[in-house]
Amino acid sequence: MTNYPLASTSWDEKEIAAIQRVIASGNYTMGKEVATFEQDFAKYTGSKFCVMVNSGSSANLLAIAALMYRKKNHFNIGDEVIVPAISWPTTFYPLYQYGLKLKFIDIDLETLNFDLNALKGAITEKTKAIFAVNLLGNSNDFGKIREIIGNRNIVLIEDNCESMGAVLSGKQTGTFGVMGTYSAFFSHHISTMEGGMIVTDDEELYHILLSLRAHGWTRNLPKNNLVTGTKSDEPFEESFRFVLPGYNVRPIEMSGAIGQDQIKKLPDFIKKRRENAFYFQELFQNHPYLTIQKEVGESSWFGFSFVIKEGSGIKRKDLVKKLEAAKVECRPIVAGNFAKNEVVKYFNYEIHGKLKNAQWIDQNGLFVGNHHYDIRSLIKRLREVLN
Repeated sequence: MTNYPLASTSWDEKEIAAIQRVIASGNYTMGKEVATFEQDFAKYTGSKFCVMVNSGSSANLLAIAALMYRKKNHFNIGDEVIVPAISWPTTFYPLYQYGLKLKFIDIDLETLNFDLNALKGAITEKTKAIFAVNLLGNSNDFGKIREIIGNRNIVLIEDNCESMGAVLSGKQTGTFGVMGTYSAFFSHHISTMEGGMIVTDDEELYHILLSLRAHGWTRNLPKNNLVTGTKSDEPFEESFRFVLPGYNVRPIEMSGAIGQDQIKKLPDFIKKRRENAFYFQELFQNHPYLTIQKEVGESSWFGFSFVIKEGSGIKRKDLVKKLEAAKVECRPIVAGNFAKNEVVKYFNYEIHGKLKNAQWIDQNGLFVGNHHYDIRSLIKRLREVLN
């Protein structure tokens, strides 16, 4: 047991009642509860469309798949996609699984997102897309990314699984690209048991996602759609018409029902997380041997990161032991420098320049939890532990 946990439940009696409502209905598979949550989530993010799936990882998979099957400017095997060296594995796996080439670039040591100079230098005439990851609640600088893209025909996608509720220039992260993905796993800003969402303003991509989510069939498509045109009026035949090589990554009704209550609470969750963060910044901004994440826009502060300063003489293993002894749960910064992992031997990939900052964070970074309630007393104790 930890006195300062990495994550904690955000449920109360409302979520339990939502589960009971689904049980009473007898309908457990994807239905009206999921559809209502999708409408609520689209409204929250300011998006036209939302598709709920069973995880943030599945959201990334469907987003990449959808870009393979759209009619214009679709991805082709071998197309180059720029990615940050630090993210969760399932940012990268769908790119490999669809035969795309990954180009890893370094991250900024302060924001933990794209090193914008590296991004500018990595773009070539072969670049098809940029897959931006908003790490630990913090937005990328999308204004500068758009400037870097300029008039090039480059697709921008966002993995926003760790940054639900973050805002840049009055706009929700996850909505700067053609699609944005989110996670509603237990440790994230909201929890629907398991769950993920994809938002987009592109109606064709929306229809493709609806088909890919459930077997690649036409059953869940509107009568007039941008995948098949007009569906027939023969439901017996149309319900078993398969048009795309899809999956079964549907969410269950309980997740949709829980999500409706969680999204109502999200603004207050973010407010509390930011209040905790203000206090955290106050206590740690001038720490002698640790640096903290530099906020871009209004972070939703998934957690609080620490990176050991070069030349400090501090070793991470000693820091971890100190935190564990004080019953403070900690983790590496996401997956560290992912390009170092054995699994990349299967990828078609390239490393642009050197991943100096990603490697430093891999060996000298960690993060602790933030929560949707007041944890200032825990943050104060954390500062005492890390004197």
